[in-house]
Amino acid sequence: MPALIDERALSKLRWRCRRGLLENDLFVERFFDAQAGRITERQAAGMLALMDLADNDLLDLLLRRKEPQGELARDDVIEVLALMRTPLANEQAQREDQGPTRARPVETRPASTLPRH
Repeated sequence: MPALIDERALSKLRWRCRRGLLENDLFVERFFDAQAGRITERQAAGMLALMDLADNDLLDLLLRRKEPQGELARDDVIEVLALMRTPLANEQAQREDQGPTRARPVETRPASTLPRH
């Protein structure tokens, strides 16, 4: 059985995983929400390796624009990346099940009828 990280290590990991790019923060928070209390030492190591990346490089991996290469092509990194990507795939499937969304009509007026300031 893989060793789980303790509460103190989890707290430190969460602090280390704060990002400057909101999109990355959303992926990270969803990961912690979904994996709370089940994060292994191996997953923590993978997460720390991902956090060493620049924000845009991390986002490219999360959005599947790129795949891990070189030093990042490790099992722990790939495992964490898959877990971080999973909620996005689930939400996309739910949206597709709901069918197309309808846009709200937008009222348009000729420029000559717009109020002047």
